[in-house]
Amino acid sequence: MRDCYCTVNLDQEEVFRTKIVEKSLCPFYGEDFYCEIPRSFRHLSFYIFDRDVFRRDSIIGKVAIQKEDLQKYHNRDTWFQLQHVDADSEVQGKVHLELRLSEVITDTGVVCHKLATRVLECQGLPIVNGQCDPYATVTLAGPYRSEAKKTKVKKKTNNPQFDEVFYFEVTRPSSYNKKSHFDVEDADEVDKMEIRVDLWNASNLKFGDEFLGELRLPLKFLRQSSSYEAWYFLQPRDNGNKSLKTDDLGSLRLNVVYTEDHVFSSDYYNPLRDLLLKSADVEPVSASAAHVLGEVCREKQEAAIPLVRLFLHYGRIVPFISAIANAEVKRTQDPNTIFRGNSLTSKCIDETMKLAGMHYLQVTLKPIIDEICQVHKPCEIDPVKLKDGENLENNRENLRQYVDRIFTVITKSGVSCPTVMCDIFFSLRESAAKRFQGDLDVRYTAVSSFIFLRFFAPAILSPNLFQLTPHHPDPQTSRTLTLISKTIQTLGSLSKSKSASFKESYMAIFYDYFNEQKYADAVKNFLDLISSSGRRDHKSIEQPILLKEGFMIKRAQGRKRFGMKNFKKRWFRLTNHEFTYQKSKGDHPLCSIPIENILAVEKLEEESFKMKNMFQVIQPERVLYIQANNCVEAKDWIDILTKVSQCNKKRLTVYHPSAYLNGHWLCCKATADNAPGCTPCTGGLPANIQLDIDGDRETERIYSLFNLYLPKLEKMQEACGSKSVYDGPEQEEYSTFVIDDPKETYKTLKQIIEDVVTLEQEHAQYKRDKFKKTKYGSQEHPIGDKSFQSYIRQQSEISAHSI
Repeated sequence: MRDCYCTVNLDQEEVFRTKIVEKSLCPFYGEDFYCEIPRSFRHLSFYIFDRDVFRRDSIIGKVAIQKEDLQKYHNRDTWFQLQHVDADSEVQGKVHLELRLSEVITDTGVVCHKLATRVLECQGLPIVNGQCDPYATVTLAGPYRSEAKKTKVKKKTNNPQFDEVFYFEVTRPSSYNKKSHFDVEDADEVDKMEIRVDLWNASNLKFGDEFLGELRLPLKFLRQSSSYEAWYFLQPRDNGNKSLKTDDLGSLRLNVVYTEDHVFSSDYYNPLRDLLLKSADVEPVSASAAHVLGEVCREKQEAAIPLVRLFLHYGRIVPFISAIANAEVKRTQDPNTIFRGNSLTSKCIDETMKLAGMHYLQVTLKPIIDEICQVHKPCEIDPVKLKDGENLENNRENLRQYVDRIFTVITKSGVSCPTVMCDIFFSLRESAAKRFQGDLDVRYTAVSSFIFLRFFAPAILSPNLFQLTPHHPDPQTSRTLTLISKTIQTLGSLSKSKSASFKESYMAIFYDYFNEQKYADAVKNFLDLISSSGRRDHKSIEQPILLKEGFMIKRAQGRKRFGMKNFKKRWFRLTNHEFTYQKSKGDHPLCSIPIENILAVEKLEEESFKMKNMFQVIQPERVLYIQANNCVEAKDWIDILTKVSQCNKKRLTVYHPSAYLNGHWLCCKATADNAPGCTPCTGGLPANIQLDIDGDRETERIYSLFNLYLPKLEKMQEACGSKSVYDGPEQEEYSTFVIDDPKETYKTLKQIIEDVVTLEQEHAQYKRDKFKKTKYGSQEHPIGDKSFQSYIRQQSEISAHSI
């Protein structure tokens, strides 16, 4: 049996790791990982490791999906065969070469060929066992000879700058060598030769140097032009065609959702954005652009995510949700089924709570969820599932204490509930009470069906999906959380006969503890508080909100006059008040930087300390240099620190992209340590720190959805036409759409289709222009770039360019 975990990597840089599943050959992880991709990459790779207590963990195998193939597997559960991991499967990076073939005429008038090969630099080489000390060998190989030369070793970098030139004699004058093979026809000789560049990692171990990738170029192509300069992707040896071992390493089941949006500048989106933002004011709301998006998308969730983000960004979420919720309440016949379906309204409110309520969950539930995950108290109350030596009464008591504590924490947390959620709950409550005037409880159930059923209960059930725990909990904890979640859900739903709402008799028995009036009263008080209008409580703003925390490596800032400026691992915490670090989680802070002292947060050039993923937090007196674990973490930290400090009065406009070392700045060579920066700062616009949203990007996302479902929009237009003309029984194919006012809806649809077609033309034009400007062999599109080759194919099919 094995103890395995799985990592997610961009090329070879690990950006996420699952928990370890012990003693299993068929581990189930069930973990979701979401990230913005901060840089270009060639493969999305997944490595499976076997944990070893005494040695380094061993790699069992990997799955590598090329960036171009991600679309093929988009949102589909797929089993992938594990591949072997060896030097060839790990090749990555690119090399910049210049070749020049020149004819030299000797004193005797004989012509001979000389080749100059200049190895300029490489980028993104693989890191082997945590280090990379690369050098290159350049070989001229022909049928009868092979001549090799090598560059100097560059220490501790995977972007080495070599800039070395090597000269080779391709053919010699024939008078020199009567005995040798070189009096063959020169042209044939050159045609059969190739130049090979291999990259190696200089290893100090006895096993020899590790192969990093190679490049083979036949000299034939130099006959057309004597000089040639380009970037190339490195390839595995023999182009990776060596006989693959066939033994089965097992397979890995993945579901990858990869979206890539090309976002224009803001003004391109004005017509579509304005049409969407006025959705709340359209009468009836079913004729609005946002509602139409919900109608044409296959999954309501697809539409809800970008809509909510867009409306939150422009502060229009409350009127929009109030309008669609009100329309839905009017369509509801029975007060008991209010907001129970998967409608656009419920998906939008779910999404808003997830975005706006993230910190609210952290403050309320995280401490107790952490305790449940760490302490492992037995809480099984099903007599059939009891383990040996467990006592049913004790378990019931353990569970009761947990439920009681969580119930109290939730019902006392009303003052911390985010304003935007309270405003939405207020409008739900009003709509429901107005529609079902005879039912006094409906104003509570309308709100509890969201805050309990769709917010607290799911967060307790799967804390990892709400960022309360990093990983999916183990089976025992998971069972405890399921039992708590069921009970809280029932307590919150205020249903009349409580114990009857459970299928299982043991749950009904357990629930008797909670059948007292005080629980129902506490729920009602809590629901009243979070759905009352005009509730502006400042206490919720005063509590510092934890925005991000985790281990990183920092360089000493030089706060003491003497002492080494060394690197140390520290636990960093960022709240909306201060940025602190301490030795380990829970310790007393060693240093605290108030947010108003952060003047800028920028990346730090790798050359400063020969370390990747470094960034700098610039303060009035000094600079704090920090290294994050990977590129995704670094981007997250830079983004959130920038956002929090964006409104500081003294924010800098220029900064130094490199460090101050040995008496000068590496970037601009200025000698004064307080010299003003030499590069403009990158910071974005001030934003609401709790929401990381780019309005244009969300509009682009909505445009892509409308474009994808264009046939449905046209079908809906037909439906409006047939409805306004023909008022008889509905035709089958049109009955899926909600159309209250055919005329208004038709007007909106016409407008949407116009805007979408215009944007589609802009995208097509942009692609054509980009295509004309792009050079194959440039740093962005090295030779061997598959995505560019397929792009060329598409373009040549679209336009009549002959390439």
